[in-house]
Amino acid sequence: MRNIVILAGFMVGLGTIMAQMADRMTLAPARANSASLKVAAVETSTQTAARSLSIPRDARGHFQTEGRIDGQRIGFMVDTGASVVALNESSAARFGLRPSSGDYNATVTTANGKVRAARTRLAMVDIGGLVVRDVDAMVLPDEALSENLLGLSFLSRLKRFEYANGKMVLEQ
Repeated sequence: MRNIVILAGFMVGLGTIMAQMADRMTLAPARANSASLKVAAVETSTQTAARSLSIPRDARGHFQTEGRIDGQRIGFMVDTGASVVALNESSAARFGLRPSSGDYNATVTTANGKVRAARTRLAMVDIGGLVVRDVDAMVLPDEALSENLLGLSFLSRLKRFEYANGKMVLEQ
């Protein structure tokens, strides 16, 4: 019996280590394709129960942050000019979104021109503890979208979002 308990403890520890390694491995491609992501400060006001996230500007002047879609980590660039959350095919595939060629039936206008995209809906998007459920999104080909965009389908469902003191502030 003692040996079984020791073996079970060893397996739990090994499982924890493997899960942490898997998390690190899924972040490596996102970090390789974009400037290093800075951890944003999350503040909670106990008086109003509002959660606030402050995202610093990166070296390019963009606001990069990490989030989770349905529990899977993903990097985003905050884009107040994007109507919806936009994901490239590689990122979408990591959490099971693999649109078929027939699903690319929407035309979107990007900085690089018009592109075909596949509409989808995300059950949950979590950015630093700010959680929005049932979020409209689009999947675009990798060649059309190098970075995932956190657009208005997420941002407009927050209490507020604004640029203040060199930072993007999101509040729920």
